[in-house]
Amino acid sequence: MKRIIWIILDSVGMGEMPDADKFGDVGSNTIANVSKKVGGLNIPNLVQLGLGNIEGMKEIEKIDNPLGCYGRFAEMSNGKDTVTGHWEMAGIYSKKPFPTYPNGFPKEIIDAFEKAIGTKILGNKPASGTVILDELGEEHIKTGYPIVYTSADSVFQIAAHEEIIPIERLYEICSIARKILTGDHAVARVIARPFIGKKAGEFTRTPNRRDYAIKPPHDTILDKVKAKGLDVIAVGKIEDIFSGRGITEAIHTTDNMDGVDKTIEYMKQNNEGIIFTNLVDFDMKWGHRNNYRAYAKGLEDFDKRLLEILNTMKDTDVLMINADHGCDPTTPSTDHSREYVPFIAYGKGLKQNIDLKTRKSFADIGQTIGEILGTEKIKHGISFAKDILR
Repeated sequence: MKRIIWIILDSVGMGEMPDADKFGDVGSNTIANVSKKVGGLNIPNLVQLGLGNIEGMKEIEKIDNPLGCYGRFAEMSNGKDTVTGHWEMAGIYSKKPFPTYPNGFPKEIIDAFEKAIGTKILGNKPASGTVILDELGEEHIKTGYPIVYTSADSVFQIAAHEEIIPIERLYEICSIARKILTGDHAVARVIARPFIGKKAGEFTRTPNRRDYAIKPPHDTILDKVKAKGLDVIAVGKIEDIFSGRGITEAIHTTDNMDGVDKTIEYMKQNNEGIIFTNLVDFDMKWGHRNNYRAYAKGLEDFDKRLLEILNTMKDTDVLMINADHGCDPTTPSTDHSREYVPFIAYGKGLKQNIDLKTRKSFADIGQTIGEILGTEKIKHGISFAKDILR
């Protein structure tokens, strides 16, 4: 096997973990609850690979002879955010959760930020990304002050109208914030949230989002693959999540279908190593906005494109599909949810209908990728390569 096509369906969880009560997520089950709400999901290609056969899966059809290898994975790290999930699957265990700010950021942080960027800010509180634009967007246009807000996640988000604060300047002030937010205030991500529109009710976020994640504390599977001289191609926000570490080539995307397009384009090239894709719309556009109908359609749209991905695979390719956390759009919460994540693997060189059961860490995925590609081992995780390779 020469190449891993690794696709993350951002936030597509499959049921609360045993400690979900500690995170306020009892009852969360992103896939099952979405399916139930819309009267069933039409995702035949995922079903054929074994999605419905995963231990604990509800509301998805179980079949007799799935073509793929499948299982559900628990998160060992203390968290339920994007960085924690992606880092763990790549080999980093985060024992200490990243800091969150339910009452906004402390005065010393805001003072330092305002001084560094030379202007005041608006907001500084937890808020929905769309609600805060309606609340403060017009004032932002009048004053030119950037809007700072957070959520239940460890994020310092900066929203700015593209005609008021140009994109490059917004990225610059995000970089400034990233340098300030260290030590006890080392949030997982600083996020640039550009938007357009003229008044409340019309403001719309643009695809020019950028994430400025904290740097990984040690090598991941991406570093190991790169060190072997292989490609690590990041599609979507993967480059941001890992702060560029272990990446050989990166491209950002505008939406899920653009992410699939870019993935397929890279699959048609003669690269070896990893094509690592994050499809963020499930989380950003639908999960956080509790739009379960759009979430369901997004799953069905991906399933249609999955056939194209399968038909583009080479005999020496391995396809892996999993999530990084949950974000159940059917619950009152608009935040991420502490859930198991589904995992599917498929390839000509893999066995069929292999049930991996429930595994203890996302890091098992990264360790398995390393064994398949012949790299040095990563710090955490137990490989299941022997279980799935022919």
